[in-house]
Amino acid sequence: MQQSTEPKPARAFSPAERQALYDIIAARRDVRNEFLPDPIAPDLLLRILRAAHAAPSVGFMQPWNFILIRDETRRAQIRDAFATANEEAAAMFPPDRQADYRALKLEGITKAPLNIAVTCDRTRGGKVVLGRTHNRDMDLYSTVCAVQNLWLAARAEGVGVGWVSIFRAEDLRTILGIPDHVEIVAYLCLGHVEELFDKPELAARGWRQRLSLESLIMEEHWSPAED
Repeated sequence: MQQSTEPKPARAFSPAERQALYDIIAARRDVRNEFLPDPIAPDLLLRILRAAHAAPSVGFMQPWNFILIRDETRRAQIRDAFATANEEAAAMFPPDRQADYRALKLEGITKAPLNIAVTCDRTRGGKVVLGRTHNRDMDLYSTVCAVQNLWLAARAEGVGVGWVSIFRAEDLRTILGIPDHVEIVAYLCLGHVEELFDKPELAARGWRQRLSLESLIMEEHWSPAED
């Protein structure tokens, strides 16, 4: 039987369902040091990855792949690559902030039981992809949507996620054997957590505070709020 291609009526979600979504968004955290060693059950991991795979993508390109990394030796290599890049990053900050930077815990590569590299295959869908004709980076933005879906689904399941961004891409590419036409979008650490910060860790530790939403809203054209 041929499936209908006609849209169906949109279901209205209940107030409790809507509030649950907003609560999950507000409770999402970038986890670094709070991981427990317990492995993530296969069915739970599959639910989280299905949520990621349900993300919107330009031209229905679905350019993402998820490389699951559990091997201790490989993760140690990645941890070393992070440490090298992290020292380079520390030197980029003013001298009076370098000590504060080095005091931050910025990754959980070896502590989390699972690492996931999320990639974007920029050739998937062919040379011309609907919706990417004038902005080639839409495939990268689509992959970031998959990362956000993964993050929120994980939070709903009680699984913490940390995004490690301090790498030299060529180091990760070599360790993971990623071909040149595939872009590394995110390197994530996943694991169960026992406790989380009430607000983003960098805010809790005084590195930077959340900007007010009102200062970021503009009407009709670029018109930043006055200080």
